[in-house]
Amino acid sequence: MRLYQRFLLGAMLILILLPLSGCWSNKEIEDLGLVAGTSLDLATNSDYSGSLEEQEGRSSNRELITITNQLVTSETTATGAKGGTVHQQAYKNVSETGDTVLPTLRNMLLKIDKRAFAEHSKVIIIGEDLASTLNLKQTLDFFLRELEIRPSGVLLIAKNRASDILESNEQTKIPAFQLREMIQGHERTSKILPPMTFAKLEGKLNSNASFLLQHVVSENGEVKFVGAAVIEGKTKTFRGSLNALELEGISWITGKAKGGLIESFDEKTNQPIIYEALSIKSKISPSVKGDSISFHVKIESEGRIAEHWVLSEQTFDNKFLKIAEQTTKKEVERLMDNVLKKIQQQYQTDVSGFGNSLRIEYPKVWEKVKKNWDQTFSEVPITYEVKINIKDYGTSGD
Repeated sequence: MRLYQRFLLGAMLILILLPLSGCWSNKEIEDLGLVAGTSLDLATNSDYSGSLEEQEGRSSNRELITITNQLVTSETTATGAKGGTVHQQAYKNVSETGDTVLPTLRNMLLKIDKRAFAEHSKVIIIGEDLASTLNLKQTLDFFLRELEIRPSGVLLIAKNRASDILESNEQTKIPAFQLREMIQGHERTSKILPPMTFAKLEGKLNSNASFLLQHVVSENGEVKFVGAAVIEGKTKTFRGSLNALELEGISWITGKAKGGLIESFDEKTNQPIIYEALSIKSKISPSVKGDSISFHVKIESEGRIAEHWVLSEQTFDNKFLKIAEQTTKKEVERLMDNVLKKIQQQYQTDVSGFGNSLRIEYPKVWEKVKKNWDQTFSEVPITYEVKINIKDYGTSGD
């Protein structure tokens, strides 16, 4: 049984059991709506038809936020087929627009007949426009305070509209549950970030350090992960994007990748060689001489040749293995070089933990530079060395 189906069954079990408890003894199943996920977007003119001046306590010059809750209700879980025809979606999306989060969520009560229950919410998605305009700590304040929101909930940044991510062309799918399942892919590829849960997020926002969030996009009704969003620590806003290959470079620098493939090319035949990393160890070593700060990154990886198209060599041949190690090494160095140029020169944000290593080894120096660390980071020299060790040759000797 697929994971999202297990989520759905678990959700319904909660809805059935809640009326039996003391706090919910007066709640019928039909009155409850399980919040599977939430999106937040910067409002457009079409999102809000009312006049702000008519709303007591609101200021007309504030940016407006459109919030969408994805609900699983007793009606949506009754989705099925009669005569071979699916008659209803497995979820219901409800949107409302306002200038703050909680009043906007409460205003949803004016258009739905369900009591939203968010304790098992899986994801919160924020659109790029909103993330680049408003401070994330302010935007997410309610969600970090709300007791119903579990610390295991995950935050994502959407290209374009976040509400599009909560739509699906498949009526039996619940997009929020599907996203949570997709995130587990980080254990198999370095192109997906480990989940940024709310338990981790609060520390990131309070540290004033820059960090990465998983980027997601909806194209032609299909949702997919597309690298990472760079969040600037000082402003806590969206700074820019890293593509999937650049995210791979970050994963090698930090050593946090649990797996991943490196595609390099044999210099003689120009045929691809695929290296699968089974382990990656990275050490970032700071050096301080007077007022000068520098870093050296040492990376060691063990892995296997997962695939190769070089017909003129044998995978058990030591000479070929050395060639494969060297081509892989050069590709890893290229990935690192490209992403370091981008985060240092273009974005000027440290999202790779260099500042943290400086804080640990040179705490007094860190106290002097931490206030403007991203700017300092953009100017420090970084060197690196990569060692690839192929231990597993696969089962083929051809």
